[in-house]
Formats: sequence, C-alpha cells, structure tokens
Amino acid sequence: MLETASSPVTYSLSTAPDSFDPYVCNLSSKFKKIALEELREDDNIRGQALAQFREWIAKHPTIKKCRTDAVFLLRFLRTKKFSVPAACEMLERYLTIRQLHPQWFKRLDIEDKGIDDIISSGYLIPLPQRDAHGRQLILSCAGKFDPYKHTSEEMARTHSLVCEALIDDEESQVAGYTYVNDESGLSMGLISLWSLTEMKTMIKCIQNSTPMRHKETHFMNMPSYANKVIEFCMTVLTDKLKNRVVLHKNLEELKTKVDPKLLPKEYGGTMPMSEMIEIFKEKARKNRAAILALDDMYIEVSKESVNFAGNDDVDMDPGMVGSFRKLQVD
Repeated sequence: MLETASSPVTYSLSTAPDSFDPYVCNLSSKFKKIALEELREDDNIRGQALAQFREWIAKHPTIKKCRTDAVFLLRFLRTKKFSVPAACEMLERYLTIRQLHPQWFKRLDIEDKGIDDIISSGYLIPLPQRDAHGRQLILSCAGKFDPYKHTSEEMARTHSLVCEALIDDEESQVAGYTYVNDESGLSMGLISLWSLTEMKTMIKCIQNSTPMRHKETHFMNMPSYANKVIEFCMTVLTDKLKNRVVLHKNLEELKTKVDPKLLPKEYGGTMPMSEMIEIFKEKARKNRAAILALDDMYIEVSKESVNFAGNDDVDMDPGMVGSFRKLQVD
C-alpha cells in the first residue's frame, strides 16, 4: 500500500531499510511551496533523507522497535528542516521520554474515561479550520479543567493524545501549529497539580522531543497570580520559542492576531465548541488503534538517560522555587 497524505500509513515496526512501499507526496501546491521555502524539502532531498533515517534506525544499538513508515519519519525530518542528524536525535529523545515518562506519553486512549471527560469538557480543542498560513490551531481553556476530578497525569495524556492524533497530518507537519490558551478561570487547584520540576521536565520534553513545528503561542486573560508560573516557564524555553509567545489582555486583543472566524462560536466564530469537540473525538476514535500501537515502540534506556529531559532542579533559581511554593500555599 502506498503512503499518501490521505490514505492510511503502514505502521511497520520493521527496521529493514529497503522493505518499504514508495512514498507519494499528495500535498497541495500551497504546502509544497511552504515545504520547499521553509524546510528545503523536494522529492530528491526527501527520498535521500528517508533512506538515511531508516538505515540509522536499523543500525541503532538500543532502538528495538520503531515505526519506520515515511509519514512517521517525516514528522522529525520536517521539524528539523531535513537535517538528518538532528531528526535522528529528536527521534531518540522522543522514544526515550516515552520510556521515562509513560504516565504522560503512553496509554493515549480516547476511550479512557478521564481523557474523554477532559476533552468533552472543552479543555483542549483542535480547531477544524486552518489559518491563512495553513497552520493547525489548538485551543486550550484552563477554566474548563477540573483539578479536583482529574490528575496532572490525565492532563498530560490528554495533551499527548491530541498531539498524536494530529501530527501524522502532513499539512500540519509542513505548516506547523498555533496554540491559543484562554487562562480565564485558571484556578490555584490546577496550578498546584504541577511541581516546578515537573513543569520544567514537561516543557523540555515538548520543545526538545516532540516532532511539531511550534509557530505561535498565544495567552489571554492571564490572572495576575499566575505571572510567576509564566515567568518560570519562559526561563525554560529556548530563545526561538520565547519569541513566539504572545500575551493578550483579552479576547478582543487576541482577535488582532488570530482570525476570530476560526475560533468556536463562544469566542466569536461560527461553529459551536461542542461540534468542534465531536469532530476531534471522531478523528481520535478513527486513529485509536494506531495511537495505542505507539506503545509497542521500544528503546533501551541507559543510566545516562535518567536526566535526559532535565529531571532535576539543581539549576533552578531558589527565589523562583520559594515564590512558587508560596503561591501554592496561598
């Protein structure tokens, strides 16, 4: 079976570099243009990179099981603009964080009651329409998450499920993602679910190990008592991602940067949030088997990998740690 942008991919765990069907790129001319201009991607570069990537996986001493279909590997190659060494390193990190933090990155099941409840609440919603740049938008509504009913692990697995349900979409691999975060209703209970060490580890996992092109991150309605949390998160981000974070006072300010027609009806768009949620849930159910099969991938984790994603707080500013602990108590 051929691998295309619209047909199902072959979720092979084979590591034989020559046992693959030929890849056929069905991206529209718009996305091919973005891929060439921003990622240096053309048929020749793509073909060579996939061959090199598969050969590297086949020879890797600790990668025992891994998807090697083109669409999966293109997640990493496109994120790293077809630098094969950088893509290989990101794949190694991706597999490692899944082994180190299964409570965050495994058992991503849309039929899990906790995950289903969180998505049904409207806490995290991929928006159906792309923006003018072709990007996938993901809306998060902090006030819709119940921290007294759900755990931080359920929150993390919900985010991971949403990502895995989206990132085999080749248009998104090419154009990237925009995140819109409505922090109205952000409670102290939600903030207290996460320690600073956990926040730091999760942020590093996202920016170093998740094969997604993070293009813009918008926050609005941020309560003053959460400023310390944002301040801390910004210290962990790379300079590139820091420059892509925009803070807005309110929805009207956000609409100057994000097309309001793309947002749920409750935010000034046309489609009700409930319909957007059902569209995503149907997509997640359709891809359920493939997403759960990711748990079959395996890399042997060495002792050196224990602090792989920054699982320590030795370099944290003591004042910041104290302020956050006081914030949790207050």
